[in-house]
Amino acid sequence: MKILIFNWQDIKNPLGGGAEVHLHEIFKRIVKLGHKVTLYSCQIPNEPDYEVIDGIDVHRIGSRQLFNYYVPKIYRNIYRNIYRNIKKSDFDIVIDDINKIPFYTPLFVKDKPLLAISHHFFGKSIFKEAGIISGTYVYLSEYIVNYIYKHTPFAVVSNSTKDEFISRGFNPKNFSLIYNAYDHELFDFPHNTTNPELFRIAYFGRLKKYKSVDQLFYAFAKFTEKNPNSKLEIIGRGDFRPYLEELSQKLNIADKTHFYGFVSEEEKVRILREVDLVVNTSQKEGWGITNIEANAVGTPVISANVPGLRDSVSVGESGFLYEYGNIDDLLSKINQALINPKIKQHLGEGAVKWAKSFSWDKSAIEMIELMQSVIANYRK
Repeated sequence: MKILIFNWQDIKNPLGGGAEVHLHEIFKRIVKLGHKVTLYSCQIPNEPDYEVIDGIDVHRIGSRQLFNYYVPKIYRNIYRNIYRNIKKSDFDIVIDDINKIPFYTPLFVKDKPLLAISHHFFGKSIFKEAGIISGTYVYLSEYIVNYIYKHTPFAVVSNSTKDEFISRGFNPKNFSLIYNAYDHELFDFPHNTTNPELFRIAYFGRLKKYKSVDQLFYAFAKFTEKNPNSKLEIIGRGDFRPYLEELSQKLNIADKTHFYGFVSEEEKVRILREVDLVVNTSQKEGWGITNIEANAVGTPVISANVPGLRDSVSVGESGFLYEYGNIDDLLSKINQALINPKIKQHLGEGAVKWAKSFSWDKSAIEMIELMQSVIANYRK
């Protein structure tokens, strides 16, 4: 197959997240299986407008703020042979990765099979992150999806996302579940506690307001009242970091809090192997890749009981869920996971078992089968 993909960002974009990982890990494996993949995404400062990454032809056109307006023009102009000798006839299927503002591809992709990928809707959670004006723009843009994508086949990453589409009136038959996973070669290492007398609690991911990392700070401050020999480790970058640094000062935990910023994949694995617990506080996600990666090295997780995150936790086996916004409940779950050695060991063993059920290789095969089905149905 020859596959054309539109996504806001590619894997090298510093503002990328789980959606970019999901897309790249699956489709680089699809390339290795003999298929041709071309991706269009927004430009990145100091990066070329074209390069090949893990076999994927990546074209970068337009700014990040306005890339959704470039996509229809890109598609219309492909047949004019102006983008590196690429023509519409060179593609068997078009992939629309709905991530941020939708591209509304069903309005202009009418001559090729179309498959959409969706991780989650921001919904009302966007107002916490973007404010009323920008939030309303995103909210209404997502609302229009209900009408434009009504008959489009979808690949979704969790049952929570599928259920959300169904609640919006979509036909369940149009949805296929293709999970996120993790790199087994990179993460399959045993847990390595460096100091059993020190409780190390970590968060890793983007530092954005809607991720609600401040909930962990409040719970950690209470945890240290009885467990002063504890450390909070924050892996990741984002514009919410200054607020969190100031909060650590106000809560008198600055001396126990360490911000790593951006780390390499190898460094991330090392930290995850050494910490005792990973906490994910986001208001909403499509899935929880960070949960599975932590579990893969034997580190249990505690996540907010919200759409997406709840799908990536095997409660009582790989970790626990807490009521989003309930700091006391989060504190209680942290105590359950760390204080009792038997429970801590049980969760560590269960985490590894749970993580091994997810594989990018398996997800790639499932994506190929889904694309072949979409193409076959289009030709009927």
